[in-house]
Amino acid sequence: MRKSNKSVHSKAGVKGMFRLNIINPDGSIAGDSGWCKNIITNSGYQQFLMYLLMASAGSLRPAFAALGTAGTPASSDATLVNQLTETNAKPALTTGSSGSKTVVYTFTLNSGTIAAASTIMNVGLYWYTVSSQVNANGTLMAGSTFASSSLATNQAVNFWQLLLETVVQKLLKFGEHLFETIPSQTLLLERV
Repeated sequence: MRKSNKSVHSKAGVKGMFRLNIINPDGSIAGDSGWCKNIITNSGYQQFLMYLLMASAGSLRPAFAALGTAGTPASSDATLVNQLTETNAKPALTTGSSGSKTVVYTFTLNSGTIAAASTIMNVGLYWYTVSSQVNANGTLMAGSTFASSSLATNQAVNFWQLLLETVVQKLLKFGEHLFETIPSQTLLLERV
């Protein structure tokens, strides 16, 4: 068996960034979180990324978002800490892309959605098992905290989420390990 001299070295990973704006009734910006890093949960990696690459029937896509009033989600969390529970407080996501390696999710939480002023400080992306979204059992894909902001009942929230990059690099790294385990795969990796 001949060992390949070709090595695949790349920094692999998926990184998420988000930004929230609180919008006054006149359209001016009352608060801006700036770009913040988020945490992709274990369920996010498994059900939203791995299962998708495996063409598994269990693969999911983020469909809704939630805002909450406290706490950073841990990688093992399935729900966002203290999420808002009012009807329509989990808006549907609009999906787009920015180049070949970036997925963009956006949502707007309309003014009048919350019943009382709240101090918001976390956000998460979900897939839900029911269409009503109210107290639904969902799977948290990603989320994080930001500097707390007061949200009045007459204010709206705009959100942008970017999930960046390198599934291809992860697959190349997997191929490197594959030829160490299965010698017949060495030739396939050398052609890359």
